[in-house]
Amino acid sequence: MKLNELALIGVAAATVVSCAPAKKEYASYELYPVHSGNLAEMEYTPEVTNFTLWAPTADEVRLMLFDAGDGGHAYETISMEPDKEGTWTAKVEKDLMGKFYTFNVKINDKWLGDTPGINAKAVGVNGKRAAIIDMKATDPEGWAADKRPALASPADAIIYEMHHRDFSIDPSSGIQNKGKFLALTEEGTLSPEKLATGIDHLKELGVTHVHILPSYDYASVDETKLDENKYNWGYDPQNYNVPDGSYSTDPYNPSIRIKEFKQMVQALHKAGIRVVLDVVYNHTFNTSESNFERTVPGYFYRQMPDGSFADASACGNETASNRPMMRKYMIESVLHWLNEYHLDGFRFDLMGIHDITTMNEIRKAATVVDPSIIIYGEGWAAKAPQMPEDSLAMKANTYRMPGIAAFSDEMRDGLRGPFNDNHQGAFLAGVPGGEESIKFGIVGAIKHPQVDNDSVNYSKASWAEQPTQMISYVSCHDDMCLVDRLNASVPGITPQELAKLDKLAQTAVFTSQGIPFIQAGEEVMRDKKGVHNSYESPDSINAIDWKRKAEHADVFAYYKGLIQLRKNHPAFRMGNADLVRKHLEFLPVEGSNLIAYRLKENANGDAWEDIIVALNSRKEPAKLAVPEGKYTVVCKDGFISENGLGTLYGSEVIVPAQSALIIYK
Repeated sequence: MKLNELALIGVAAATVVSCAPAKKEYASYELYPVHSGNLAEMEYTPEVTNFTLWAPTADEVRLMLFDAGDGGHAYETISMEPDKEGTWTAKVEKDLMGKFYTFNVKINDKWLGDTPGINAKAVGVNGKRAAIIDMKATDPEGWAADKRPALASPADAIIYEMHHRDFSIDPSSGIQNKGKFLALTEEGTLSPEKLATGIDHLKELGVTHVHILPSYDYASVDETKLDENKYNWGYDPQNYNVPDGSYSTDPYNPSIRIKEFKQMVQALHKAGIRVVLDVVYNHTFNTSESNFERTVPGYFYRQMPDGSFADASACGNETASNRPMMRKYMIESVLHWLNEYHLDGFRFDLMGIHDITTMNEIRKAATVVDPSIIIYGEGWAAKAPQMPEDSLAMKANTYRMPGIAAFSDEMRDGLRGPFNDNHQGAFLAGVPGGEESIKFGIVGAIKHPQVDNDSVNYSKASWAEQPTQMISYVSCHDDMCLVDRLNASVPGITPQELAKLDKLAQTAVFTSQGIPFIQAGEEVMRDKKGVHNSYESPDSINAIDWKRKAEHADVFAYYKGLIQLRKNHPAFRMGNADLVRKHLEFLPVEGSNLIAYRLKENANGDAWEDIIVALNSRKEPAKLAVPEGKYTVVCKDGFISENGLGTLYGSEVIVPAQSALIIYK
C-alpha cells in the first residue's frame, strides 16, 4: 500500500512538471520575441499589482513577495503564467504598498536565483529586491514646477565633472551632508577661509552643467556598511534605473534615495545649472549573477565565436546594444531618467561598445523630450567589441551620429602627453610635435583647411561634422588629474610654472570650439598625490581640499575669467562648422611650442572685430606677427580682465613664456 501511494505521488509530480510550458528553443538571439509594450515589470494600484517579466526561454517563473528589503524569507511565492511576446505575468489583488519583490526564473531544471528584474525603479538596501513605493510621493515640494535652465546651443555648455564624495567629503567643505546627493542642495557653505564651497562655488565659477559620476545603483559599495567608507567611482552597474543608496541618507528606505536625488537636481536647476548623468550601459558588475543573466541568459550580452562572453569593457562582459530588447532597454532607461528625474544629459561610458543605430535612437528619443539635452561619450572601447568597427559608436564614426559628441583625446594628449605614459610630456612640457593635435581640438575636430591631419596624433581625418560633437578637455576622473600629470611630465617644475602651465592648458580648452569640460577641483589645483587610477582610493587621495581655493586664488580667478570670457563672446562658441572655417584662422608662427589663431570679422556676431589667442609653452617669450592695428589685452601673465589689461599697437606682439595672450580689436 505504502509503495503504491509513493508511486502515485511520483506520477502526480511528473504530471505537474509536464504541464509547464516546454522551454522554447530559439536558433539564434535574433529570433527571440520582442516585447512591444514598455518594459515596466511592476504596475501598482491599491487594488491590484500586475507583474510582467520578459523571459522567453524560461520553463517556469516565480514571483516572491517580502516584507523587507533584505533578510527574512518570502511571505508568499506566486507562480507566474506565460503570456504573449515571451512575457510571464502575475496579478496580486491586494494592496502591496511598502512590500518588496524578486523574480526567480527556471531554465532546464535549474532555478537561476533571485533578481529584482532588469527594470526595477525602486530597491531595498544593496539593490537585491525591488520595492513597491508611490513614485509621486518621492517628488520634492515644487517638483512639478522644476524647469531646465535655458541652453540655446550645446556650444554654450561648460561641463564640470564631479564625484559626490570627492566634492563634499573633506572637512574643509563646510558641508553637512558630506558625500551625499543632498550636499549639492546646501547653500551658504564656506571653507575655513570663508570662501564659497558646494553649490555656491559652482555658481561663482560659472559652469552650466554638472556631470555626476555614476549615481545609479552600483555594486561595489556595501550599503549596509557605509561606516567603512569604502570608495568607488561607480562604474559597476547593478540596477540601472535607481539612484545608488550610498549617496542617500538612508539606503534602507527605497523612497529616500529617489527623493534626495530629485532634491539635488532641483537645487542645481534653481542655481541655473543642468545635470548630466554618467551612464554605463556597456557592461554589468556581475555576469552570471547579473539581473540580465538571471532573466534571459546570454541575450543581453555579446558572445565570442566559441560562445564565451565577449569582453570589450575589460570588466568581464559587453552588452549587446544591437539586440532589439537591449536597445529598447537602453532607450527606456534614458527616458526614465529624463522624465522621472528631470536630467539634462548623459555621458556614455565606453560608448564605442554600443552600435551607431542604438545611439542615434537614444538621441532621437531624448530630442522628443527636449532637443537641448546633451549626449556625449567615450568614443572607444577597452578591447575590440564583437561587432564590425564601422557599425559602432566609435570616435571615428561621430559624424554619423548627429547631436552626439565624443571626447577628443587628440587635444588632451597633444597638450599633456600620451595616456600610456604618465612621465611623457607634450606641448605643456615644451616638447614639440603636439601642435597639430591641439589645433585639431581648437577647431572642434571638424575639417579645417589649416589643420594638417597627417600630423595629428590619433586621427588622420576629422571625425566631427559640427564642433559641438567634440568634448574639449585636458583631464577627467580617469587618468592623472592635471596637476599630477604636470608634476610627473615636466622635470623640475616649480610651483610657479605649475600654475602657469595649468592656466595655459585650460585656456586651450575654454577657447576651443568644442564643448569645454573640466574635472572638479582643477579650478583650485586639486591633486591626487600622483595616483593615476583612483577608482577605489581612499578620501585622502580623492577628496577636494577646499583650503586650496584660498591658496590658489589666482588660478580660481583665471578659470572663472575664462568661463566668463567664453560666455560673453560668441566667437568662442560658434557651434557651426562653416562658421568656424570662415572665421577661425591660424596665424603663421616660427618654431614649435607656439600656437596662435585669429577669430576674425566679428565671428558669430561678436562685438569684438578681431580676437587673437596665442598659446606659448616655451620657457621664453615668443614674438608673434599679427595684422596691423590697435589691440586691447584681455588675458596676459595669468590674469584675465575683459575691461582690458593694457593696449598694444603695431604688427608684432610678445607672448609671455608658458602662458596665453588674448587680445582684440
